[in-house]
Amino acid sequence: MPEGHTIHALAHRLERAFGGHVVEASSPQGRFADEARRLDGEVVDVADAVGKHLFVAMGDETLHVHLGLIGSFTVISLGGLEPPPARGAVRLRLLSSAHVADLRGPITCELVDAARREQIEGKLGPDPLDPTSDPERAWSRIQLRRKAIAELLMDQTIVAGVGNVYRCEVLHRLRVNPATMGKQLSRKTWQAIWNDLSRLMPLGVAFSQILTLDDQVEQAEAMVAEGTAMAITSASTGERLGDYFERRFAVYKRAGEPCPRCSKRLRDKEIAGRRLYWCANCQKRR
Repeated sequence: MPEGHTIHALAHRLERAFGGHVVEASSPQGRFADEARRLDGEVVDVADAVGKHLFVAMGDETLHVHLGLIGSFTVISLGGLEPPPARGAVRLRLLSSAHVADLRGPITCELVDAARREQIEGKLGPDPLDPTSDPERAWSRIQLRRKAIAELLMDQTIVAGVGNVYRCEVLHRLRVNPATMGKQLSRKTWQAIWNDLSRLMPLGVAFSQILTLDDQVEQAEAMVAEGTAMAITSASTGERLGDYFERRFAVYKRAGEPCPRCSKRLRDKEIAGRRLYWCANCQKRR
């Protein structure tokens, strides 16, 4: 399932392509035809994300999308050419004179009013990609829970947007024991987790790939600061993962291999419906 950085990147991509422009909306698949007619001819005002939820305000309508496990929403520049025919089961197509965006396979695709959007957002925890989010909201829930932090990080009512890769990698980066119960986790450790997520996830937005290894993180941060990352961000269409950096992780999908920090064999276990990868030897922090 796409993690929160993917949805935030998508929101930026949609706004860069369509913001302030009238769009033609259609449902080539037919399953969203009535709603598409309501969007057709509207101006895209703003696109934003909260965790893994995308919202696109268009006139009096707001499109709400959750991609789920297999969904995709590509945004492609036409470069002066005619739009290509819709391929596959395109739930919604947005078209302007310069761009086309095709939505496929979302778990949720609906039009919502302000009350419904508020209800959706109200169920979510703070989002590390939102600089106004308050990590204390998450901490107030974590410290009362008898569930492991590895499970709580996957709970979107605790923290919005975190998925399995960030869960595994951040817990390893900070040496946190993934089995630590929420009520046993120290306040200092929670703040460190939040700070690391807030540091790493914007790099995922910029490069359309998850970066957690120190050498890649430091290079990516330097590129963002210099402004050289912008060309990479702008070129991404959402059709595939970014590939500027080699796809490498410390623990994710490396069960049985040596830990890069202590060389002990990494383990894996299903927690919260996904495989957790960790080092039982050096992840002791609570």
